[in-house]
Amino acid sequence: MLSSIRWDADLIRRYDHAGPRYTSYPTAVQFHDGIRPTEFLHALDDSRQQQRGLSLYVHIPFCANICYYCACNKVITKDRSRAREYLAALQREIELVSRHTGPQQRVEQLHFGGGTPTFLSHAELRELMACLREHFVLHDDDGGDYSIEIDPREADWATMGLLRELGFNRVSFGVQDLDAEVQLAVNRLQSPEQTQTVMDAARTLAYRSINIDLIYGLPKQTPERFARTVYAIIALKPDRLSVFNYAHLPERFMPQRRINSADLPSPADKLRMFENSVQQLLAAGYRYIGMDHFALPDDSLSIAQDNGELQRNFQGYTTHGHCDLIGLGVSSISQIGDLYSQNTSDLKRYQQSLQADELATCRGLVCHTDDHIRRAVIAQLICHCKLSFASIERRFGIDFHDYFADCLPMLEQMARDGLILLTPRSIRVQPAGRLLIRSICMLFDAYQSEQSTQRFSRII
Repeated sequence: MLSSIRWDADLIRRYDHAGPRYTSYPTAVQFHDGIRPTEFLHALDDSRQQQRGLSLYVHIPFCANICYYCACNKVITKDRSRAREYLAALQREIELVSRHTGPQQRVEQLHFGGGTPTFLSHAELRELMACLREHFVLHDDDGGDYSIEIDPREADWATMGLLRELGFNRVSFGVQDLDAEVQLAVNRLQSPEQTQTVMDAARTLAYRSINIDLIYGLPKQTPERFARTVYAIIALKPDRLSVFNYAHLPERFMPQRRINSADLPSPADKLRMFENSVQQLLAAGYRYIGMDHFALPDDSLSIAQDNGELQRNFQGYTTHGHCDLIGLGVSSISQIGDLYSQNTSDLKRYQQSLQADELATCRGLVCHTDDHIRRAVIAQLICHCKLSFASIERRFGIDFHDYFADCLPMLEQMARDGLILLTPRSIRVQPAGRLLIRSICMLFDAYQSEQSTQRFSRII
């Protein structure tokens, strides 16, 4: 069964390296400053000519409070009026970008992320959605996958009702941990009642899917405490869960410097937390999709994985990876055909560019043939835990064994270790290898040597 997992502590110790999460290949580490708005607009024009479907990501960077663990691009402020100038720039970007899309390109997927999207007032949310509907072709019914990230401290029944009215049908709640001492250590005080309230609202308002985010490895966490949080979340029965490994990188992310490293759990305790979580969630009927993601069997991610249709992009696992992704807002990333492009992460520069009627594209890359080949291999492994060599050979006109000759010795070692079943014509990830899928994918990453000095989270 695809969702089966075998926990092998010895293999985890040997293969639990730091590495990319492969929301893209090549990863964003490879982006360079040679990509400008011209390349982005040319890619959009090509997408319009081919009438490819669209996925929109909208970044709202503002948060009223800082969470010490957070590594997102954000602006911490209590001043809600700061959103006005940003929204003006964002709406100008929407207008400029939409000129290069066509009426046949329906938005199949929409996601508001942040920051805290519900930092915006109800009037601002209405205004932003009206702008999107004016300039892009959105579903008028409930047919699209339209999701938004919610901080339960920033939402109530009225907010949830408004978002449903605006067309959102999927929601993701940040929880991280329910333990009061852990919450205090990371400056995110969020009562179980706040989480329960927005969950009840989402159920009553018939949101199609509810996701909850948890993080293990935070200060003051213990395996016993985190297990209690997981059981409490299971009782709420979200459709999906994401159980992330906290990566403590204070040299890169200033808020993390407020965390006392002496309060962090040991590596052994972190492993126990994740092992316990896996066992708890599987026993409760959840499927392990991969990469820290779990879903109920009737969720669209589970169904897509069963049908061989699951894909992966900058939003994580998705059923809309075939769509061109347009990122809107500061720091947002687009993936359009062969092009990856990213807006500046500097809020002031982003707003100044749009005030001058210029897009804020500042970096990215154009994929070449080798990138496409390796991206296809990694996507098959990370989404479906199997790879047919013949499918890659037919698609790209290569001999798999010749092309990846340098990978074969390590693949054979992984086969001896029980991570994969390796045949002359295929790879199938075994239950002991599912938790270590990033290590398997890293074998096919041509940029690994260049990324050796970069800091990624550990696999587990």
